[in-house]
Amino acid sequence: MLNAHAGTKYGVSFPVLCRAAFGTKGANVPAVLRAIVACGWFGIQTWIGGAALDALFGVMWPGWLNIGIHAWLGFFLFWGIQVFIILKGVEGIKHLETWSAPLLLGGGLVLLSWASWKAGGLGRVLSESAALQKQHNAFWSVFPGALTASVGYWATLSLNIPDFTRYARSQRSQMIGQAIGLPPTMTSFAFIGVAVTSATLLIYGRAIPDPVELMRQFDSLIVIAFATAVIFAAQLTTNMAANVVSPSNDFSNLNPRLISYMTGGLITAVIGVLMMPWKLMESMGAYIFTWLIGYSGLMGAIAGILICDYWVLRKQKLDLAALFDPRGKYSYSNGMNWRAIVTLVIAVAPVVPGFIRAATTPGGQVAVPGFLDTLYTHAWFVTFALGFVLFWLLSGSAKKMRS
Repeated sequence: MLNAHAGTKYGVSFPVLCRAAFGTKGANVPAVLRAIVACGWFGIQTWIGGAALDALFGVMWPGWLNIGIHAWLGFFLFWGIQVFIILKGVEGIKHLETWSAPLLLGGGLVLLSWASWKAGGLGRVLSESAALQKQHNAFWSVFPGALTASVGYWATLSLNIPDFTRYARSQRSQMIGQAIGLPPTMTSFAFIGVAVTSATLLIYGRAIPDPVELMRQFDSLIVIAFATAVIFAAQLTTNMAANVVSPSNDFSNLNPRLISYMTGGLITAVIGVLMMPWKLMESMGAYIFTWLIGYSGLMGAIAGILICDYWVLRKQKLDLAALFDPRGKYSYSNGMNWRAIVTLVIAVAPVVPGFIRAATTPGGQVAVPGFLDTLYTHAWFVTFALGFVLFWLLSGSAKKMRS
């Protein structure tokens, strides 16, 4: 909500908004960091979508699984489909979102209905959540990391939300849109995920949280084809809306004359592969404690700086023309506001040792965490607070020196 305000009021994208705090050239730093994270997500979603295609082909053609590179073929096929949509531009994404949203909702309800029926009713499914809780009873050992990971999941979109709210008619409409569109849908699909996972405990004797793995348990080609369509649409729409629009704008902002929106999208697709999503998805622990928490530290620091700059220092007042003037008030020193850059580095520094430990620990979770590991577990909150306070202090001292 806080980051979205400037997008609606001034009609600016995330990279342009960053110019107020970081400078006309310095804005490329947070923009590229955000873009790289989006590239990682693009790769992850592509890997999941490719796995769904791989499972479908394995049922349709028994010899498919005998091909040594069958998983890679599914991955790059799904990647190629997305590149085709990117080449179609924004209109291709708009049409995709129009038809896929009802399919996702319908698919989720069908999956919940099937799981409830096979498990003996929704009431029994919900009661079995107690069995899952017994399997994972060390609540407080995983809760802080899970909380930070959940925040990190949304930290990316919350940063570049101006890319979307710039098209909103009013602050009221963007606030209502977010309030209706995000919490209810996220809660609904989270409930479906938990309920279906609980149901698999009754149906198969073990919890299966991975939708692609669950799909492999079906023996009906029609059911598998429908499940593939739902997973396919889920990964495709998420990638196009959340992981292509933002980095395309960010890369284009580096050199608008040479890098168009379409070129930025192609760069995103290539980097997404180079980030090796199969490694990021090797285990649930690595995904949560290395990937989600790791990048949340970067996103938190940037968010703290932007919110402090726009809401506290500037009181929601920006010079729109100066944002596009390389010699205007937001050019600072050769286009760089070094106070913002220094703040970003200092804010992120305390969580770097913990990230290194998590990245080099199998499963991502350190057995005996120290103080720096605990800081890292709360990475987004730590870097957001440091970014906000440090930028306020440095900017305040600079104003006093000028006066």
